[in-house]
Amino acid sequence: MENHSSLMRKSLPLALLFALFFSLLSNVASAADVDKAKWAEGKSLFKSNCASCHNPKVAQTGPALMGVTKRWEDGAEYQGKPGTYWLHMWIKNWNNAVAAKNPYAVNIQNYSPSQMNLFPTLKDEDIDKILLYVENPDAGGAPAPATAATPAGGAPAEPAEGNNTFLYLFAALMFVLVVILVLVTRRLDKIVDESKGIHAVEKPSFWTTRSFKAALTLVVFVAALFWLADNGIRLGRQKGYQPTQPIRFSHALHAGKHKIDCQYCHTSAAKGKTSGIPSLNTCMNCHKAVTQGPVYGKDEIAKIYEAVGWDPAAKAYTKPPKPIEWVRIHNLPDHVYFNHSQHVVAGKVECQTCHGPIQTMSEVYQFAPLSMGWCVNCHRQTEVQFASNNYYSTYEKLHEDLKNHKIDKVTVEKIGGTECAKCHY
Repeated sequence: MENHSSLMRKSLPLALLFALFFSLLSNVASAADVDKAKWAEGKSLFKSNCASCHNPKVAQTGPALMGVTKRWEDGAEYQGKPGTYWLHMWIKNWNNAVAAKNPYAVNIQNYSPSQMNLFPTLKDEDIDKILLYVENPDAGGAPAPATAATPAGGAPAEPAEGNNTFLYLFAALMFVLVVILVLVTRRLDKIVDESKGIHAVEKPSFWTTRSFKAALTLVVFVAALFWLADNGIRLGRQKGYQPTQPIRFSHALHAGKHKIDCQYCHTSAAKGKTSGIPSLNTCMNCHKAVTQGPVYGKDEIAKIYEAVGWDPAAKAYTKPPKPIEWVRIHNLPDHVYFNHSQHVVAGKVECQTCHGPIQTMSEVYQFAPLSMGWCVNCHRQTEVQFASNNYYSTYEKLHEDLKNHKIDKVTVEKIGGTECAKCHY
């Protein structure tokens, strides 16, 4: 009995260590338990309906939405109905929740001067999918193919560049498990020997053994090689790059609130290789009359007037124009060929596919890595719009296969979109 009690007492720390390990493993697994199909639909719905004002993690025109379900569950229960009921009502038509005098809805109705849009056609199951996405924005999953059917103003799912975080974490946990098992085995052997009255020669600590040192050296060596290779591959990439521009221009105001089409300013996107820098004369089409903005007031508009030589008091051009030295944000290596018109006209790709939710950006930043892997994955996922598109009329075999239902779609990859010479020649 004494030996059994001693065994239990000595094994308790190891049991707790095992419990901690499997708790960590279950937490990692729970992140993978999100229904990927519903998550992807929720992301698409969010991009189409909500992204112009909201971000899951960052407050923009509207508040950051991660945690919104719990906030409503905790604060909006009213008239015997749970907070989620009122949250659904708020999303469909926030006026109804306020009219019902829900205290939580009344309290947050004046969060922003910009009133929230109404979404009466959204079904409850669609709202649940949106909430699944905003509560788990990093859950990942295979992004939905970016097609021309993406609603205007919405950002299609970003083509995945590859995320091995879970794999690396799993490998690290497996290594920890091996160490734990070795320690447990050694400890149990010692306890059994002691229960039999066998006094074994004290073995050296596991941490000092040659096997452990060799294994640790190998792991560190492999990790260092991976770090060097990964960082070498990423040289020159500028994802997240957000330089300060000589004139502060809010895309959230122009493309978001006022719904100005991208190609009104970037006129060459559908006609040439580059999208082009808008002429300041394009700005003056509106700003001869609009002399003060709601975001930056008169200061930034005055810089436009100074550059074009416009005197707002005299309402005339009185000085010679001078160029604005804009800072380029999106750069590709010299050995890469990219044509905007081919993507915009033939591919019917939305601007947001590569540039992200541009209509929500007060200051533009590089949304995507624009790496080769990112582009190749996009070509593998993106469905070519064959219907009513003369650009692809010569692909008779593919048209015939579609007609006979031998294939259900054609991706860019199937028309040579992953061949090296398409982008490198």
